[in-house]
Amino acid sequence: MYEQLDRTTVKIYYTSDVHGNAIPILYGTNEEAELGLAKYATVINEARKTHKHIIVIDNGDLIQGTPMMTHYVKEHMEKQNPMVGVMNKINIDAGVIGNHEFNFGKQILSDAVEQSEYPWLSANIIDKTTGEPFFGPPYLIKTLENGIKVAIVGVTTHYIPNWESPEHIKGLEFKDAFATLKSWVEYIHNNDHPDILIASYHGGLERDLETGEPTEELTGENQGYEMCEQIDGIDVLLTGHQHRTLTGKINNVLVTQPGNNGKMYGEIDIILKKEENWVIVDKHAEIKSVEGEKPNPTIMQYMENIEESTQKWLDQPIGQIKGDMIITDPLQARIHKHPFIQLIQNVQMEASGVDISVTSLLNNDSRGFDSTVTMRDIVSNYMYPNTLVVLELTGSDIIAALEKSAEYFVMNNNGEIAVNPTYIEPKPQHYNYDMWEGIEYTINVSNPFGSRIENVSYKGEALQHNQTYHVVLNNYRASGGGNYDMFKHKPVVKEIQKDAVELIHAHFEKYKTIEPNVIENYQVTG
Repeated sequence: MYEQLDRTTVKIYYTSDVHGNAIPILYGTNEEAELGLAKYATVINEARKTHKHIIVIDNGDLIQGTPMMTHYVKEHMEKQNPMVGVMNKINIDAGVIGNHEFNFGKQILSDAVEQSEYPWLSANIIDKTTGEPFFGPPYLIKTLENGIKVAIVGVTTHYIPNWESPEHIKGLEFKDAFATLKSWVEYIHNNDHPDILIASYHGGLERDLETGEPTEELTGENQGYEMCEQIDGIDVLLTGHQHRTLTGKINNVLVTQPGNNGKMYGEIDIILKKEENWVIVDKHAEIKSVEGEKPNPTIMQYMENIEESTQKWLDQPIGQIKGDMIITDPLQARIHKHPFIQLIQNVQMEASGVDISVTSLLNNDSRGFDSTVTMRDIVSNYMYPNTLVVLELTGSDIIAALEKSAEYFVMNNNGEIAVNPTYIEPKPQHYNYDMWEGIEYTINVSNPFGSRIENVSYKGEALQHNQTYHVVLNNYRASGGGNYDMFKHKPVVKEIQKDAVELIHAHFEKYKTIEPNVIENYQVTG
């Protein structure tokens, strides 16, 4: 690296979407894995030995995503948040608020921020009472030994109210991330005159990095491309949220994204030359894997107690399955009713007291239940802390939602039903295909989008477009998450504040042994 009197390199290391992965383990199987902040800590420690000017940032979605973090919230929330404790030990310079930071409620997040020895940046999450950024400073200035001034400004996807439980974000306003960032970048340049400006955005790219073609519906969830194109003065845009792995340049802004679950990290070099001021002469980025790194012993020791407690919790047997509830083919489990899906529908209907239910197979790693069901099985299959909401929907709303779900399928070149590629790339979104219970319907994949749903009935009679029905679904979907706009602002009949893991657990406590069954209420045809 350049390290002369008139030339130097500033290195930025960053993580994004770590989702509660501190130690190198897969909780579903307890197998060792090439991931986690314990391995990343080794990378940072080594980097600090060999490089003079280092900045370390986390780009959000840190504190939710593993059974360990679910267990922490349920049993140990009076203690320090383990993910914050790890980041304190890594000694990062800043964190950014991600959308999943809110999943456990505002108190857990506020506690995490308070326990942090670094600032959390989110310029566009505003306290409605004061009009100021809720979590503290919108940006920070770090002055390095040689006088180089580095500005770091953080923003968060403002789409959070479309996903999150209202009580988790009460009193907060989510301002447009693009407009907020533009304003602060101008302010920082006019007032602080940094040599480097880093924008850390918990959001992604809405267009193809190379062609500029839209890669998704332009809802405002992801604005990274627009930020690079239309905001002057950003040198590096750190992105996340989409779980993609990418580096590139848009309008001379260096853009990166380092995947998810602590498997990879971004390493960015900014090379500067001293003229009248420090001037950037080159910049480039790599996404690197933690594979092969030894876990940092200090981090592993710090995690020992919460890990031991988590493992005991996960190994608790809570019920029996008398029969087969294993998922061997996730596509087939979506095309044909699977006993595991039937069980989740039954749990939701019993907890809510309504007879129409909506659920998803959340990802392709869900494997259903073996004969003995433990807490590990539940949290491995249902990894989100969703609660339930009962909405009042019209028949038209239900059919519109079914049509949206039906977009999950396409006919491939062999004339077989397959997954629509847009649900796989750039980010897997299998959780956005819903299956319904309590109504009968057919999805005809050979028909065009918008006209695939046939023969919809409720209790043996055709669904009435203007009639209202009570439907239970998770809070993410109920707020319109996954672009299910037909659910937005609909009357809320009831909210069930226990999360899905608790509800499934309670179901097994009540029934002890469950015999797999299916009600064949829908079919998917080609």
